[in-house]
Amino acid sequence: MRRPPSVLSRLAAALAGAVLAVTAAAVAAAPAQAASLTPVTGFGSNPGNLAMYAYRPDGLPTNAPAVVLLHGCAQNATGYFTNSGWRKFADQWRFALILAEQKSANNSTSCFNWFETGDTARGQGEALSVKQMVDHAKANYGTAANRVYVSGLSAGGAMAATMLAAYPDVFAGGSIVAGVPYRCATSMINAFSCMNPGVNKTPAQWGDLVRNAHPGYTGARPKVAVWHGTADYTVATANATESRDQWTNVAGLSQTPGSTTNLPAGTTLETYGDDRVRVYRVSGMGHGTPIDPGSGAEQCGTAAAYFLDTICSAYRDALYFGLNGSGGPAPSPTATAGPTPTPTPTAAPTCVTASNYAHVTAGRAYHSGGYAYATGSGQRMGLYNTFSSATLKQTAPNHWVVGC
Repeated sequence: MRRPPSVLSRLAAALAGAVLAVTAAAVAAAPAQAASLTPVTGFGSNPGNLAMYAYRPDGLPTNAPAVVLLHGCAQNATGYFTNSGWRKFADQWRFALILAEQKSANNSTSCFNWFETGDTARGQGEALSVKQMVDHAKANYGTAANRVYVSGLSAGGAMAATMLAAYPDVFAGGSIVAGVPYRCATSMINAFSCMNPGVNKTPAQWGDLVRNAHPGYTGARPKVAVWHGTADYTVATANATESRDQWTNVAGLSQTPGSTTNLPAGTTLETYGDDRVRVYRVSGMGHGTPIDPGSGAEQCGTAAAYFLDTICSAYRDALYFGLNGSGGPAPSPTATAGPTPTPTPTAAPTCVTASNYAHVTAGRAYHSGGYAYATGSGQRMGLYNTFSSATLKQTAPNHWVVGC
């Protein structure tokens, strides 16, 4: 629905104004291939009046994963696709990208309406439109039903939280970048206090908001990564902690991290419980999506307004979601993606002992800063070389833990 321009301008100053439209000058050169970002029409009843775009890398296999990307205010799907870094890993590991785009008819500053209850409830408004995009991809592109993920910035991050809360049966995981907890605001008026200074609730109160988004649901909950800059003055950093409280409570976990790891660009990674929830705090970073331009394995993205040169969040999220085994040239049998059942204690191979170098080569682990980390759980295994060894146990497709 349309909102009075005078009120929307206030929201733009606080939330949307911090995520400016990306100009054509920031667009990186496209790789030499046929695949391109393509507009999609007729994907459903589209009650939220959103636009859909899709990117299918060359050679996309059947049952490939899909990642939904949600831009920030005053941005669009093309700009987010171009600068966020996700395209690099979609090409490398062969998974689809689905991008939703807001229309000015819904919101004059192109913010997703994360503060409107009619757009954040299951089966309604913009949330249902995004879900219909996922359904269209499954039916028409052959993407996997059980390997759908979502990531978004700012207003898009708030809508990513909405999708994880309202559709836990659709999304296996997601990342909330510079966003807020689900139902932190239920109108445009209290959206301001939600963003800054933030809203304080108990973990149980936050968790109840998520559980009430799909009453009676007893299935598995998505894994959730929260990203926030410590110098974000648009969406206060308190929202990262409140989001952590919300999603750890939903997962039945303590709010005390099981481990804290130092990553590049002054980033700290907190993992909770069985790694169902992660919190990344990027030291000194303001409001935006963390990217790290360059050609290195862990680098991605193009620096632009609100695409901040720190650390490649798309790379970390792709590994967390297990997307590095979804396709590409000659993947290891232990790292292949797809709806395979969790091994039983007597199934082989349940446990694999090898050098950390061999684990990384096979896709059971990845390396960063000279150390090896188990794929899926992110548990540190020791130095990344041929002399250090570890035993890894597969607990789910593309999810390994240290020990057996």
